[in-house]
Amino acid sequence: MPAEPGPLAGAGGEPAGALPPLREPDLPRTAKVRPKALRTGWTTGTCASAAAKAAALLLTTGVPPRWVEIGLPSGRRVTFAVERAERRGAAAEAVVVKDAGDDPDVTHGAHLTACVAWRDGAGVELAGGDGVGTVTRPGLGLDVGGPAINPVPREMITQAVTEVVGGRGTHVVISVPDGERMARKTTNRRLGILGGISILGTTGIVRPFSTASWRASVVQAVRVAAAQGEPTIVLCTGGRTEKGAMALLPELPEVCFVEVGDFTGAALRTAAEEGMRRVVFVGMVGKLTKLAAGILMTHYTRSRVDTGLLGRLTRELGGDPALAAEVDAANTARHAYELWESAGLLPAAGHALCARVRDVLTAFTAGVLTAEVAMVDFTGRTVVAATTPEWLPC
Repeated sequence: MPAEPGPLAGAGGEPAGALPPLREPDLPRTAKVRPKALRTGWTTGTCASAAAKAAALLLTTGVPPRWVEIGLPSGRRVTFAVERAERRGAAAEAVVVKDAGDDPDVTHGAHLTACVAWRDGAGVELAGGDGVGTVTRPGLGLDVGGPAINPVPREMITQAVTEVVGGRGTHVVISVPDGERMARKTTNRRLGILGGISILGTTGIVRPFSTASWRASVVQAVRVAAAQGEPTIVLCTGGRTEKGAMALLPELPEVCFVEVGDFTGAALRTAAEEGMRRVVFVGMVGKLTKLAAGILMTHYTRSRVDTGLLGRLTRELGGDPALAAEVDAANTARHAYELWESAGLLPAAGHALCARVRDVLTAFTAGVLTAEVAMVDFTGRTVVAATTPEWLPC
């Protein structure tokens, strides 16, 4: 059963103790994919497929191709320039340079390299070379010990090579020079992908600044933690809060910590579906205020901070009416926080806000997950309020 509601009046001014309606608004199309003026790009999976086809053409015909055409999962055909194609003994190797469009992708400019050789038997045998990560944990939908080449890219590479060689047996190795360095800027290590990047893509296309991709990465991170048998997921709003959360809960493995961004609802739903039992949310006052109002998808285009909620909380705690009016009219949640601080209403107001968020999180999962909440200061390092007293500094 959900926990009993906390003492805070809801965002709509409902009686103390009542929870607000829980909402998880979807992103508008223009937030999922930015304006058309931004260029789309190509996934590592698409570029690897093009490189594999180029290498297969060289192996089969002896002629290094300058261009190759491959099929995307949608059926659309696209053409790629071949950066380099040359023989490597009995094998053929080709390179296609990744263009990520206007997406800030760490693999932009990467040299996706495929080496193709004949083998006994039939069909395409796929392996990962230098710069392609190795899967070391379950939960990714890939074999532990195998290369981090996701299912759709595997199908694309197989199709691209088969278009050239038919059913004849081939061994294809995908590599990415400097991929291990690139992977340091990704979450691969935390997900148990070691030694390089992942070969990714579901559509073959990179859409710039895709917020939908962040949501997908949050869901994947929660599933990986659950696959390790971890009962607890720790949701953090960003890098600073994640560092604070790790210092707060040093006994938990790194895989338990997820930068959730705006997608608390998606993370909670996944954790509940995957059989997890406990959620810890660590955030600053702004995100906590949105969650306390029952908003589980907190992107700025779909929600705003209700400082009136914080004003009502001020009154509930016996704050001076003039202070409560100031908090009501505060420009931001941070401004309200600073007013509380100046008036000596911290940590009491923070504790009550955390309790309200705890009740919202628990209610959203119908009590499947128990919830604990901590508010950190704006450095992300110091807990200023929490539902768990032991987390507070002495």
